[in-house]
Amino acid sequence: MSGPLSPALPAVAAGGPRTGPARRPRKRWGDRLLYGYTWLVLIWLFAPIAVMIAFGFNDTRSKSNVSWQGFTFKWWGRLGDYPDLTLAVVNSVTIALLATLITTVLGTLMGVALGRYRFRGQGATNLVMFAAISSPELVMGASLLSLFVSLGVQTGYYTIVIAHVLFAVSFVAVTVRARVVGLDPSIEEAARDLGASTWVTFWRVTFPMILPGVVSGALLAFALSIDDFVITQFTSGPTITFPLWIYGAVRIGVPPQVNILGTLIFAVGVAIAVINTVTSRRRT
Repeated sequence: MSGPLSPALPAVAAGGPRTGPARRPRKRWGDRLLYGYTWLVLIWLFAPIAVMIAFGFNDTRSKSNVSWQGFTFKWWGRLGDYPDLTLAVVNSVTIALLATLITTVLGTLMGVALGRYRFRGQGATNLVMFAAISSPELVMGASLLSLFVSLGVQTGYYTIVIAHVLFAVSFVAVTVRARVVGLDPSIEEAARDLGASTWVTFWRVTFPMILPGVVSGALLAFALSIDDFVITQFTSGPTITFPLWIYGAVRIGVPPQVNILGTLIFAVGVAIAVINTVTSRRRT
């Protein structure tokens, strides 16, 4: 046949590539094992949280909320049955918010300085900062208690705030510094060339670019503060926080209200993380 091929002829007859449904690559045993292992780790991590949420609905008839006895919503309307527990939760939340505010300000300034400038003693500053991150909480708690006792400072609410700030400021500084290092300095130089002062350049140019790092550091500082036990135990004095209250109540039984309050704190944390993720995606 000397003429052009008919359009009705299949592509195979024309010497073209074969068409058809593409085969999915078969999963290897290694991929399946890794997939299954990942799910096992996730289940292991979230199983305690699921148990906590479930036992907030347990129709227990004793203070020992360790065995399932039925489903009920009555405990959700009786969160105020333990005033000392309510006070402990308020202390934990307010301490975490105050410590997060101070830590975010100090950590952001430290992160900008460490990521943008070179100065004498920078290596020692990095060493101290990473030492604070890697040192056990037991060491930091004992050292802070010794410091407060030596200075004659009465331990209590504000010593907990100070301890949490000193513990979490390094995490915020490291997070912000990682963001600052990746910035293009020519953008700030362009702003200054256009007449912006150093202060205006920071708030209008630098701060919006490092804001994701600042928010991430603040969330990390809040999480570290609200669930801290070891450092708080050393520096609390007469002040009781949520983790300390639970530790003291284990001997006589943990009521369902603890599970409910833990569920609410977990839900708020998840909501903040989701909002932060959605906002970051829209910004990018």
